[in-house]
Amino acid sequence: MTEGTVRVRFAPSPTGYLHLGSARTALFNWLYARHTNGKLLLRIEDTDKTRSKGEFLDEILDDLKWLGIDWDEKPIFQSERTSTYKKYASQLLDKRLAYKEGEAIIFKVPKSRNIKVRDIVHGEIDFNTDEIKDQVLIKSDGFPAYNFACVVDDYEMGITHVIRGADHISNTPKQLLFYEALELNPPKFAHMPLMMGKDGAKLSKRHGAVAVVEYKKEGFLPEALSNYLLLLGWSPGKDREIISLEEVIKLFKIEDISNVQARFDIDKLRWINGECIKNKDTKVLANLLKDKVAKDINQNYLEKVVDLYKTRFHTLSELTTLTKAFFIEDFPIDVEAQKKLEKYLKDSKTKKAFAEFKTDLEKLKNFNKENIEKICRDIAKKYNIKPAAIIHPTRVAISGKIVGAGLFEMMELLGKKKVLERLEKYL
Repeated sequence: MTEGTVRVRFAPSPTGYLHLGSARTALFNWLYARHTNGKLLLRIEDTDKTRSKGEFLDEILDDLKWLGIDWDEKPIFQSERTSTYKKYASQLLDKRLAYKEGEAIIFKVPKSRNIKVRDIVHGEIDFNTDEIKDQVLIKSDGFPAYNFACVVDDYEMGITHVIRGADHISNTPKQLLFYEALELNPPKFAHMPLMMGKDGAKLSKRHGAVAVVEYKKEGFLPEALSNYLLLLGWSPGKDREIISLEEVIKLFKIEDISNVQARFDIDKLRWINGECIKNKDTKVLANLLKDKVAKDINQNYLEKVVDLYKTRFHTLSELTTLTKAFFIEDFPIDVEAQKKLEKYLKDSKTKKAFAEFKTDLEKLKNFNKENIEKICRDIAKKYNIKPAAIIHPTRVAISGKIVGAGLFEMMELLGKKKVLERLEKYL
């Protein structure tokens, strides 16, 4: 290890899926490592044998890769290091700084001492050891307690900076006591403010999805989620909100992490996702959607549908809902759309205009948007009605919805045969 090389770590526990807050922690550690040409290491905190599961770990690692986060060196597993923790605990027993209680080993916390935590984000924080009870080092089951394992691992992994959530601030003085007792140099600490819900309460399931995998399934792009998580605690300045991770690597400084609690806003995330979708290559988007819309779909046709709707949806799953009528014949009709169609077709003049529109479309040789629009507007003028009186029921008849892309572009893309069959059904 080169002297002065930054080494940071992300330490997930495979007892559940990757939480948004944990993903943000991983992202900030990764950015700092890449900005400084340092190393990001993975430590799997799997000492809870009843709750730790292989499928959770697989999903966590997949989610990290999906977000664009890679790591250096082989991950270490705490469950494989029990003898190491016992060795360090024995040193403290030998120094009479710890005592045994059955099979457990307990650290004696010195009384009436002031511990100063120098935090990169929050500045200096004082703790009094009178408020800290004696700390378990090794539990009676032979596994280490969280804070002790943390210290041993961070030392042996050569961690220089611990970047984690502010909920760990109270653990830091305990860990500093272990570093001191073991005569080890502690790393530098940076505690990021917690992510809160829009209402200011700690982010939980009542605020919506809290696991990365759920956003992945919903059709959020990884670059959009990374971009948004980044803004919850750091800013590129100049009111910029859309920024690539490549750019951030150049700009990111650990000292610039905000000390203000960040509030997760799903609407803001959806907006960022929509912007990322607009800027994404149509071919790439079509490939992401291929399995979601229909089997054996023509690639060129799919790309045209995506192009038509690219600016109108915020998630990939939204697009599949909006565009069902392009891929299947038994597409659902929205309740409001059905009411609107019936309302228009109750008017005898509108119904005649609608029927004539279909008749004129049948005669049309070049079925393109310009010709379709001309027929629509000419008939509206002839019957002295607004073009909308033809446009709205036509849209419902061919797509089952009252909103969508430009009607005439939709009709051209669906093709003459499908459009006429669908209009006939409603006449």
